[in-house]
Amino acid sequence: MFQKINKARQRNNILEIKKDILWRVYLSFIVMIILGVVVLGRAVYIQRAEGKFWSRMGDSLHLKYTPLEAERGTIYSEDGNMLSTSIPIFDVYVDFGADGLREKNGKRFKDNVDSLSINLAQLFKDKTSVAYKKEMQLAYKNKDRYYTLKKKISFVEYAQLREFPLVKQGRNKSGFIIDPRDKRINPYVLLANRTIGLSRDNATKNVGIEQSYDSVLRGTSGQRLMRYIAGAYMPVEGAELEPENGKDIITTLDTYMQDVAESALMKMMVGNNSLHGTAIVMETATGKIKAIANLGQLKNSDGSIKKDKEGNSIYAEDLNYGIGKATEPGSIFKLATLLSLLEDKYVTTNSIVDCEGGVKQFYGLRIHDTHPNHLLTVKDAFAASSNVAFAKMADQYYHTQPSKFIDHLHHLRLDTITGIDITAASGKPLIKKPTNRSWASTTIPYMAHGYEELVTPLHMLMLYNAVANNGKMMKPYLVNAVREYGADVKTIHPQVVVEKICSDETLAQLKECLRAVVDSVHGTGHKILFDSAYSIAGKTGTAVTALNNKGYNKGNKIYQASFIGYFPANLPKYTMAVVIQNSNESKLVYGADVSGTVFKEISDRIYGRYLSSKKFITPFMDTTQYNYYGMKNEWSSIFSMLKLPYKDSAVGGYWRATSIKNNTAVLNIPVYATTGNFIIPAVVGMGLKDAVYLMENKGLKVTATGRGKVLSQSLPAGTLFKKGQTVTLFLN
Repeated sequence: MFQKINKARQRNNILEIKKDILWRVYLSFIVMIILGVVVLGRAVYIQRAEGKFWSRMGDSLHLKYTPLEAERGTIYSEDGNMLSTSIPIFDVYVDFGADGLREKNGKRFKDNVDSLSINLAQLFKDKTSVAYKKEMQLAYKNKDRYYTLKKKISFVEYAQLREFPLVKQGRNKSGFIIDPRDKRINPYVLLANRTIGLSRDNATKNVGIEQSYDSVLRGTSGQRLMRYIAGAYMPVEGAELEPENGKDIITTLDTYMQDVAESALMKMMVGNNSLHGTAIVMETATGKIKAIANLGQLKNSDGSIKKDKEGNSIYAEDLNYGIGKATEPGSIFKLATLLSLLEDKYVTTNSIVDCEGGVKQFYGLRIHDTHPNHLLTVKDAFAASSNVAFAKMADQYYHTQPSKFIDHLHHLRLDTITGIDITAASGKPLIKKPTNRSWASTTIPYMAHGYEELVTPLHMLMLYNAVANNGKMMKPYLVNAVREYGADVKTIHPQVVVEKICSDETLAQLKECLRAVVDSVHGTGHKILFDSAYSIAGKTGTAVTALNNKGYNKGNKIYQASFIGYFPANLPKYTMAVVIQNSNESKLVYGADVSGTVFKEISDRIYGRYLSSKKFITPFMDTTQYNYYGMKNEWSSIFSMLKLPYKDSAVGGYWRATSIKNNTAVLNIPVYATTGNFIIPAVVGMGLKDAVYLMENKGLKVTATGRGKVLSQSLPAGTLFKKGQTVTLFLN
């Protein structure tokens, strides 16, 4: 009985186990069916609903857009020369997987690879033909799709490359891909280099006009579609969005004036071993900057000065000193002090001031003059550049009312940025106010003669230009127009920033004092600037500065030499500032000797080219008498060739003055040609060769401007001269 019961229990247990297993199996099948339905449904959803999205996502992993840079606009001078422009350069790639290159088992490639390698080696001269062949065979074997063959080749090289074997068969058959782009260059190299600037890949590192007008010059970039194939991105032919080229900039600069300014500045800097300097030429009536030269000593990585083979310092445009570097101006600032005193009616140019022998204590600090003076008129004190005189007058009238003096400086915009249309670091002026913590009893007397304030040369140039421009202060600017496809789309006009800097009475006295600096025998600029064929007005300045911020002690101090003025003084056309920082090795330190010399050389050449009104008139009738000068033997040859009768009425000597009338010539000894060694000869009417020969034989140094025959000479004929003195010849 018990056995039957146990067997029945066992059968029941087995049935329970089978039911449990079957339930689990059915559940698994149901879960699998549900999961399959879900997967199938999701697949259908992805394909139908999200298909386009995932298709685009797949493409994005294989396609991308790269920018196509626009052609950057060109920067021109006012006289039409290119100062900064873009030239095309080319990157060369090869698609060794191109169908045309690999068809017929690569027959086209194999037939041309030898001759192509030879041509590439001859063109680029960087590898042998064997090296080029191995390089291309390996790339062909690896099926490189965007192989870099050569970068940055010139247009001339590109033109030759197009005619090479295989390349000339076109992109589809050769696989050669030419990618053009632009390279920025300054055709005149150093000419106004810091002012023009140079466009770099990183636009934030640009300077000058390239930086300030970057958005105009840059244009709008285009796009190129690139496809990822065989490990490299290749351009999709025809899938390009063309860029919009940049606009051109027309500057106010004149290449002749710029070249003259840089040459004169460089000559002085090298000859005097100066640290850095600037020369700025401004058109008086408009404020246009016609030239701006900036030169500084280049240094090695260890801080030492770079030298050339002859041991001279090497200079380059390393900083825009004229616009971007504010310094203590020295005596050129006396013009602002004089204007204040005259405008407030405290003095006139005839007022007498006691210079006390050129030395005076102001609240415990000594101010002294280079030369001792006693009683001087204000005009003579300005011409002689007496520090004591201007410190005394400023202290007398403004010590108890300093704000009155500061208000004048503010009206003259000496505490305001110039507003010129390029940016330059460190160009912000600093004019102290009575509320400044550093203000002291000595501040006014020191400010009066150019210390305890910081201004850029351009600030001072604006002031002097305003005096030359009858009291109207102009905003300096460097850009005339923005041009697109040859037509001006924007024109910049002259802008007045101060309608009248002072009264007409004050203005007349200021002009009188500025003329006296050059015209008066006691003027600091007389020796260097007086012997001109035109009038110059201006002011010298020699400021003591600290060498490497070590203080003003002997051995540490150096001198900043300045001259700012305008010419012709009676009807000013150009105003110019020359500011040069000398070194402790400089032989010349004073404003007239250093900057005045540079000013004179620049102004002479500008005057001779643009302002001189004298012209030779060729005689039209035989009865017109005309005089020539030259060497006796040369005249004999000319008259013999022309079969022109002549009579030599002189005896001896090499030089002859020739007068021709009625087809007959008479030769005479020219006036002053045979006089003493220290008498200036007459060379008007001579050719340059003869004039230079005659002058240099007498011990004179000669500079010349213009072409043709001599119109005038800066040192009058028949006057005495010193050996080594410079004479300027103006040619027609």
